[in-house]
Amino acid sequence: MLCAVYKSRKKAETYLFIERREDFSRVPEVLMSTFGRPELVLMTKLDPAKPLGLASTERVMAALKSQGFYLQVPPPPENLLEQHKAQLKGAR
Repeated sequence: MLCAVYKSRKKAETYLFIERREDFSRVPEVLMSTFGRPELVLMTKLDPAKPLGLASTERVMAALKSQGFYLQVPPPPENLLEQHKAQLKGAR
């Protein structure tokens, strides 16, 4: 399955996968307004044998088939202070 990957100019590390280049017809308007003007990053062939960065290839392919797009958002930032506090609490 071939897809186009766009990055958001408004939201850091946020990517939108769509089935066809420049075809945002299945992406909700509210998402597009939040996402901002998309910038094409690459065209790629999705292959279940080749992993993607954050999401599973199967999950992306399923979303493309069912809803026409997949939105990848960055993972939440690590709270190192809370992790350290939890470790200290456990050591007591």
